[in-house]
Amino acid sequence: MQVKKALSYSAIAFVAFYLFTRPGDAANAVRGAMDTVFNAADSLAQFVSHLS
Repeated sequence: MQVKKALSYSAIAFVAFYLFTRPGDAANAVRGAMDTVFNAADSLAQFVSHLS
């Protein structure tokens, strides 16, 4: 349990450090992740619509 907590805190610290030192790159990473989610949702919607 302690290892999981330490890894969680380390990940949060890394994200905060990355956000404050490279905000433009952090925004691009989030934008890329959101684009991936939206593309996946669009593909799933197209698949479902073609079933009928």
